[in-house]
Amino acid sequence: MAKTEKSRKNAPAKSAAPPKPEAVGPATPDVLDRLFEVVESRRGTDPAISHSARLLARGRRKIAQKFGEEAVECLIEAVAGNRDELVSESADVLYHLIVMWVDAGVKPAEVWAELLRREGTSGVAEKASRPRDPLA
Repeated sequence: MAKTEKSRKNAPAKSAAPPKPEAVGPATPDVLDRLFEVVESRRGTDPAISHSARLLARGRRKIAQKFGEEAVECLIEAVAGNRDELVSESADVLYHLIVMWVDAGVKPAEVWAELLRREGTSGVAEKASRPRDPLA
């Protein structure tokens, strides 16, 4: 037996992070559509066994509060330059946004269509095309 094999055999086991599930394939943007379907399926189910069901049962104010908290945490990590934490908090923001969509009856396809409508339009031009708020 080679020295490296022997030293690996006698070395304590490393506590590695659990492997990422590969059953759904590579990470692609359609993960958001799948997440939406899961959250939507939790509406009206037992809040004791589903975080999504618990949030939905608590109502729009609580959902909006959680979304806001996650957005602030995301901003803090971005400003601090903590890339890995920014990725994690971004996932939390997207999850809570999807919970808000489910509560409000907004479908991802509606948001994707709005993004598609804006595609190729200057941000300055798009903002200028919006109705002016007389209170602003």
